[in-house]
Amino acid sequence: MKITDLLQKQSIQLNAHPTNKDIAIRQLAELMDASGNLKNKEQYIKDVLIREESGSTGLGMGLATPHAKSIGVKAPGLSAMTVPKGMDFESLDGEPTRLFFMIAAPEGQADTHVQVLANLATLIMDPEFKEALIKAQTVEGFLALIDVKEADQFKPKMTETEALAIVEQNVTTAATAAPNAKQAAQEPTKAPKAMPPKAADGSYRVLAVTACPTGIAHTAMAAEALTRTAADMGITIKVEQNGAAGVKDAITAEDIKNAECIIVAADKSVPMARFNGKPLIQVKVADGINKAKELLEEATSGKAAIFEAGEEKADKNAITAQDSFGRQIYKHLMNGVSHMLPFVIGGGILIALAFLFDDFNPADPSKFGSGTELAAFFMKIGGASFSFMLPVLAGFIGMSIADRPGLAVGFVGGYLANAGGSGFLGALLAGFVAGYLMLLLKRVFSGLPQSLEGIKPVLLYPVLGVLFMGIIITFVINPPVGALNEGLMNALKSMDTSSRIVIGIIFAGMMAVDMGGPVNKAAYVIGTGLLATGEYGVMAAVMAGGMVPPLAIALCTTFFPNRFTPAERKSGITNYVMGFSFITEGAIPFAAADPVRVIPSCIIGAAVAGALSMAFECTLRAPHGGIFVVPTIGNPLMYLLAILVGSVVTALLLAILKKPLKA
Repeated sequence: MKITDLLQKQSIQLNAHPTNKDIAIRQLAELMDASGNLKNKEQYIKDVLIREESGSTGLGMGLATPHAKSIGVKAPGLSAMTVPKGMDFESLDGEPTRLFFMIAAPEGQADTHVQVLANLATLIMDPEFKEALIKAQTVEGFLALIDVKEADQFKPKMTETEALAIVEQNVTTAATAAPNAKQAAQEPTKAPKAMPPKAADGSYRVLAVTACPTGIAHTAMAAEALTRTAADMGITIKVEQNGAAGVKDAITAEDIKNAECIIVAADKSVPMARFNGKPLIQVKVADGINKAKELLEEATSGKAAIFEAGEEKADKNAITAQDSFGRQIYKHLMNGVSHMLPFVIGGGILIALAFLFDDFNPADPSKFGSGTELAAFFMKIGGASFSFMLPVLAGFIGMSIADRPGLAVGFVGGYLANAGGSGFLGALLAGFVAGYLMLLLKRVFSGLPQSLEGIKPVLLYPVLGVLFMGIIITFVINPPVGALNEGLMNALKSMDTSSRIVIGIIFAGMMAVDMGGPVNKAAYVIGTGLLATGEYGVMAAVMAGGMVPPLAIALCTTFFPNRFTPAERKSGITNYVMGFSFITEGAIPFAAADPVRVIPSCIIGAAVAGALSMAFECTLRAPHGGIFVVPTIGNPLMYLLAILVGSVVTALLLAILKKPLKA
């Protein structure tokens, strides 16, 4: 596969004039959509903007590579745009951005395209090639320059006319292509210097690891920048790329043993414990691209700090040193929640199906969900999946804090919390206890002789970690938290209708505050946690609140279209599907474009839906599913009415607050 297999003529715009970052991203997404690569443009744009929040893809040097892996992508693809006069894309070096390549990758599909995208990222690091693309006046010439560069026939100061001629020669006959390639190879180029040979023992002076959240562009670009710069400086280097297709050029234990220093340029977690005791520099992936020379000078100066694995995990979460303590706690929690959700969703929906396919027996309501063979089958599988929820939550919180030693201890803590009555809250606490307990044990045993190093992970950590976790859970966490859970459950059950309505207002309204952000996740996590305790009303209110924002947007774009642009009206239609599927994030582009009007309107409508859900005594046993699990909901018709009323309230508020656009 070639780069031009992913980049079509209709996906290229030359001499563009976007006025700000959001407009540039939308123009690039429109170009991507024109080639048929997207199935949900707004979802893809949302995912690109989320990627931008983790760090600008304006790399400096006039380049930007906005990208995302997204469920809104149908097939991998590229779009390109030149802005010769430059624009502010929040570039890391503060310079105007003049050349854009947007990358779209499907979420959860095979990554056969990733190497092609990595090749593109490497090619555009060549300044001569970059300038030639920016100066291109025709789409055909733009593509020809890429073909020539990929075939290693690009020459300094080559014009698009020359590139077209070479492509034409290559296509016409293979006989003329070979001499042309030979001639091009003989001419002077700006290729990097040959890498200095390794030392006699096969070692490298410097090792590096590059990684970005999506593992598509920046990973390869940082690796290329470090490799080129090291060659110019006469430094031997090996760069491990933690990309979307896996690890490339993996660093070995022997490499680490012989290296002077390690550079980790990453915006996501990478295996760090292997570097314990070595000089190490940890920076953002963008610094690997823009500050390669400074990093290599520091790496070879002998002044880099010695890396301590346990301390690094506790203080930096293996991502950035700038994270506040609260941000670290949030990341640890989200690591547990993200690993827990597949068990919750899979098990919860199967349990919901068990209720759907069962026959209700008034004589024995306790067996509802297992009264038929089919229902019992779904209940058994769903229950098995559900039983992993709390151990997985605690285990992966512990692992986020203390690496692998925290995993087993967290699993045991989560299991004991569930068995001992402290439930979701106890498991959450167990995860943090597991992580910080293992960091403490690492520190305690740091003074052991080197000869005993091997027994730490296989004997000392698991035995003492599990033992101390058992003691803490049994005697410290379970008694008070279990009593708290029991008290809360009794309070919820004893509440009159008006009190439960207040709870519905709060939790449903939280779902619309940031639509997928921390507040939204907090409400959702509490709702799913209460499912395990037998409280189903809160989860019903939470899902109702989460369905309202996209459904309200869809209704408003349908019945009050003059309040929205043509592009917004088109994307508004997709919000019907997203709303019915309980995907709150469908409303994010509208909230981002007009937060003052959209967010308060959505909160009010979601709160109304949550209040009505509680008032109608609706219950939900599945943690997800939207309209597809409504047949399993207690009082389903009134539940649908609650969602409809909340959506209509928000739609009407938006219609009142948003003024009609001028024709």
